[in-house]
Amino acid sequence: MAQLGRRARKIDLDDIVRVGRALGMQQLSLNAVAFRLGVSAAALYRHVDGRWGLERLVGESILGDLVLHHDPHHTVERHLLSFGLQLRAFVLDHPGLGTYMQILFPRGDAGRRLMADEIAALCRAGYNPDVAVSVASVVAGSTINTTVAEETQRLRVEGLDEQRRDVSEQLDTDDRLAEAHRELPAVDAGEFSKLVLATTIRGLVAVAPPGRPLEEVVADLAATGLGK
Repeated sequence: MAQLGRRARKIDLDDIVRVGRALGMQQLSLNAVAFRLGVSAAALYRHVDGRWGLERLVGESILGDLVLHHDPHHTVERHLLSFGLQLRAFVLDHPGLGTYMQILFPRGDAGRRLMADEIAALCRAGYNPDVAVSVASVVAGSTINTTVAEETQRLRVEGLDEQRRDVSEQLDTDDRLAEAHRELPAVDAGEFSKLVLATTIRGLVAVAPPGRPLEEVVADLAATGLGK
């Protein structure tokens, strides 16, 4: 009698999300998820649209855990800094998520919810919706980019301190840069990210304060680019 073949294992989206989250965005792939589920990678295509679909499914599930906290007593600058720092902390706690967001954000429901929440907060502070989405996008984009760079350094931590010492020694002996370099304060990665973000936000709010129409903001920036 011919031996009956084994029945293919049934999986659903919840299984894929569960395994994908366990792997994390940094290790996420169709093959890795399929292996852990005991199915072929081809079987996943019945549930997700390739790698893009898998990344969106898992990435949005992770982003859904981020709840932004707003203090109504904060100034606009302080509010935007808090937004950026909350985003940075969450991304660093979920390796690989920053790269997912850097490629395209917002990409799904969770990302849109975060942006809608931030835009609503800025509108309550006096921003027009079009300026609010522009300001929120700049802060989110700047935060994601610097956080991905920070995460990349963490991944290459082996030998990094030695490389830093070597670079520092070279700067100290460079006639063009030594004096300026010696005057720089020592700050860790977290403090540096905060300073960069605060600088970006201060300039952003200066050109795009609450109530200023978007066309005026764009015209102002365009004039600066022309040297006026």
